Amino acid sequence: MIFGRTKSIDAILATAEKKALHRTLGAFQLTLFGIGCVIGTGIFVLTAAGAQKAGPGLMLAFAIAGAICIVAALCYAEIASMLPVAGSAYTYTYTVMGELLAWTVGWALVLEYAVAASAVSVGWSGYFSGTILNEFFGIQLPAALAAGPLVLGGAEGGIINLPAVIIALLMTWLLMIGTNESAKFNAILVAIKVTALTAFIILTLPKAEMANFNPFLPAGVFGGFGSGVGAVGAAATIFFAYVGFDAVSTAAEETKNPQRNVPIGLIGSLGFCTVFYILVAAGAVGTIGGQPIMGPNGIPFPAGSEALAVQCALPQYSDMLVCSNEALAHVLRQIGFGTIGNMLGIAAFVALPSVILILLFGQTRIFFVMSRDGLLPEGLSKIHPKWKTPYVVTAITGAVVAFAAAFLPVGQLADIANAGTLYAFMMVAIAVMMLRKSEPNRVRSFKTPALWLVGPLTIAGCIFLFLNLPFEAMLVLPLWGGIGIVIYYLYGYKKSHVGLGLDDAHALDADTPTT
Repeated sequence: MIFGRTKSIDAILATAEKKALHRTLGAFQLTLFGIGCVIGTGIFVLTAAGAQKAGPGLMLAFAIAGAICIVAALCYAEIASMLPVAGSAYTYTYTVMGELLAWTVGWALVLEYAVAASAVSVGWSGYFSGTILNEFFGIQLPAALAAGPLVLGGAEGGIINLPAVIIALLMTWLLMIGTNESAKFNAILVAIKVTALTAFIILTLPKAEMANFNPFLPAGVFGGFGSGVGAVGAAATIFFAYVGFDAVSTAAEETKNPQRNVPIGLIGSLGFCTVFYILVAAGAVGTIGGQPIMGPNGIPFPAGSEALAVQCALPQYSDMLVCSNEALAHVLRQIGFGTIGNMLGIAAFVALPSVILILLFGQTRIFFVMSRDGLLPEGLSKIHPKWKTPYVVTAITGAVVAFAAAFLPVGQLADIANAGTLYAFMMVAIAVMMLRKSEPNRVRSFKTPALWLVGPLTIAGCIFLFLNLPFEAMLVLPLWGGIGIVIYYLYGYKKSHVGLGLDDAHALDADTPTT
């Protein structure tokens, strides 16, 4: 029976215990770690897209997305403390629900990481073109080379987003040759990001005008099923700004007193980021306004659509928040802080490539573990003799990421990535509740409080946000999943190491490649 193909928890833990980690992290360090993982992608990139969907209600959207992330994070923390191994939600599902569902989760995570890396590449391109080239060198990149043409039924007015392609391929190359990110380098990037956003809040909030918040919800709270607009539709998009918090839960094995410190780290970092994001949104909207550009039917034009691009080309709309590819730097320039706006643009320019690198690594790690499980061809997990990295799967991933970044806008990419993320988070919540029933006596260094409430809230929240994504983004997940199921039955089901009775412990991170 397919659902019966599960990987032994004992075998997984036996392998993990060979690399026991020293518990050194306290609540404060864990909170800072979480803040560093979360801040840096969506807030720099998606503010404009979120405002086009919700207007000033963008602040409510950040609160909705943050609340759902907090309950999902608590579920992640428990299962990560039980299984601190490679593979993330894919491994968790394999252990609890069996191979077929694990495959669907792994396949969704492949979509999440690759598309998210594409989204950040496109976001980086906006800051590179607007701040680095235009503001510092006076070079206006031709529209044909600064934006992609494909918008699932529309056009953005360009041919290819060349800077996004270049940064995606550059990060792929760095990952292939095994470049390591040092802790000090990451700490510097976190400091740059937090300092830049703090400066933005300090400079914008005193200049905010209440008139700019009216109407607060021009598209309403619910824009309608599959519309992707309204406060909830914006929350479904900017959920992307919180992705990365699960790294806190995976640090449970290295945390002192995890029962106390893990929930503090999770809720502390997510709470801080949520308040931070709301203040940034308030500053952006309050200073230059954040009303969406409405279509003839009274509904906002879709973010990243051809229709919106046409409107943004008109003089009366060109300076609006919703039309900017580098929203936060644009706001500061509009209110007389051009130099600081350019510095914020530099901060995004410097910090976002590391996010691309982390996302690419996450995708290749999932692919690598699936390949080592026999569900994908072994050749994909081939290690380069000199670089000691899975160069085949990394090269394939980088090519796909660059292609998506070349032709799709950032908001649409974020929506597609979120579809896969929400599915994976939902499955983690289900896995935690099932493990409470099937393994009640298993040692848990962290237990999700009130799981009877938190688990169902996570599942409901993920489904709720998924149903408020644009219809095209919702459609991508089942189509991608259908392709994955075909691949599974044609290859993975027959070649699965668990199905063939091989030792399932080999697929863990004991031999995971370096980066």
